[in-house]
Amino acid sequence: MATRVHLCSVEMIPRQMILIRNSPRRATRSGEGKRNSCWRFAVSALVWMLVMLGGTKTVTAQNQVMGELQFEGKTKVERDSGVWIDGNYVGYLKELNGTKKIMLLPGTHEVTVRQSGYLDFVQKVVVEPGEKRLISVSLHLAPSATVPEITATLKLKIKPERAAVFLDGKFVGHAGDFGGAFKSMKIAPGKHRVRVELPGFRTYDTEVNLVANQVSEVKTELPKGSIEQNTPLIKKPDDKSEQRP
Repeated sequence: MATRVHLCSVEMIPRQMILIRNSPRRATRSGEGKRNSCWRFAVSALVWMLVMLGGTKTVTAQNQVMGELQFEGKTKVERDSGVWIDGNYVGYLKELNGTKKIMLLPGTHEVTVRQSGYLDFVQKVVVEPGEKRLISVSLHLAPSATVPEITATLKLKIKPERAAVFLDGKFVGHAGDFGGAFKSMKIAPGKHRVRVELPGFRTYDTEVNLVANQVSEVKTELPKGSIEQNTPLIKKPDDKSEQRP
């Protein structure tokens, strides 16, 4: 009598049995992957915190040595005025914050704020280590300030726009005050010397000769240089200029 033998193929094995048999290994591998990801995240977060903590300590150490000067102006006249610290031009008032904030060694410093047609604002301040000092600037019209009846128009397109502009040796503002569609300088007809300076850049010097009602534009970009190349105009305010009593 013949015996029948039944062969079992893979297709005949219930799919649920295959899944149940293989699932523990897969679950283990998945769990290990998640744990590794968590560890990597934790290590990255720890490194980031250490870097930030180290940077904070550095800034704190610097603030304990230097003092900071902050400025405020009530009107656009003050906010667009040029600022000198101990006889050196540092920029116009409203930009002196953030990356351009003024940090000084402790001691007495002289602050001069200038605007064309106004008396100089001069104040001596004592800077303490790690402290901030706020200076409120208020400018007053100079008694001798006049506006010519007949004028010519001079526009400036100069980079950097924060550079100081001098007309006939007198500070009149920063380059950004006289560029763009609605900004310009009204001056008397005739010959004038225009000088543009900024610490760390080469000085630009030119002469213009304008007739009545003429509109002229000066364009230039200051090349990099050294403060040693700047003239006394940028290093020290004009001694002949009027000062606030």
